[in-house]
Amino acid sequence: MKLLLDFFPILLFFIAYKLGAGWVPDDYPLFKENPIYLATLVAIVASVLQVSYLWLRHRKVENMHLVSLVLIVVFGGATLFLRDPQFIKWKPTVLNWLFGTVFLGSQVIGRKTMIERMLGGQLELPSMVWGRLNLAWAAFFIVIGGVNLYVAYQFEEQVWVNFKLFGMLGLTFLFVILQSFYLSRYLPETKPEE
Repeated sequence: MKLLLDFFPILLFFIAYKLGAGWVPDDYPLFKENPIYLATLVAIVASVLQVSYLWLRHRKVENMHLVSLVLIVVFGGATLFLRDPQFIKWKPTVLNWLFGTVFLGSQVIGRKTMIERMLGGQLELPSMVWGRLNLAWAAFFIVIGGVNLYVAYQFEEQVWVNFKLFGMLGLTFLFVILQSFYLSRYLPETKPEE
C-alpha cells in the first residue's frame, strides 16, 4: 500500500498523459494541445491529495513527500503558466539531485549518514558499510537525475513519459536488489531451529 501511495502522482501522471487528452472538452484547448499539460495538472492535484491524506491519516508527512509536492507545484506550475513542458521534465532531475546532495552532505555533517538515519532502526551495520551505502545512494540519485535529462532531451516526449514511470522505477528496483546482495554479506546469519 505504501509503495502505491508513494507512486500515486507518477502513476496518475502517466495515465492522464496516455488517456486523458481524448476526454478533455474543447473548452480547454491547453489540455488538448499537448497531453503533458493535463498530466501535469493531474500530478499536481494528486500530490496535494497524497500529502493531505498522509497528514490527515498520520498527522505527519515525510520530508520526501513535502519536497516532491513543492517541486511539482513549482515546476508543474511553471509548465502550465508558461506552456513549456521543459519545466516538468526537469522536476525528477532536481528532486534526485537534491536527494543526492543531501546524502552526500550527510557524509560530513552529523553523526549518522542519511541512509543510516532512515534504516538504522532495522539494520545493524558497521559505520564503514553505512558510509558506502550512503555514497552509493548519493551516486544513484545523481546518475538517475542525469539519465532523466538525457532521455528528456534526446527522445520524444512520450518516450520520456514512459521512462519516468517504468525506467526510473525499474532502475530503482534494480539498484535496491543490487544493494541487498551487497548488504547480505554483513547481515548476521540466522541459525536454524532444532
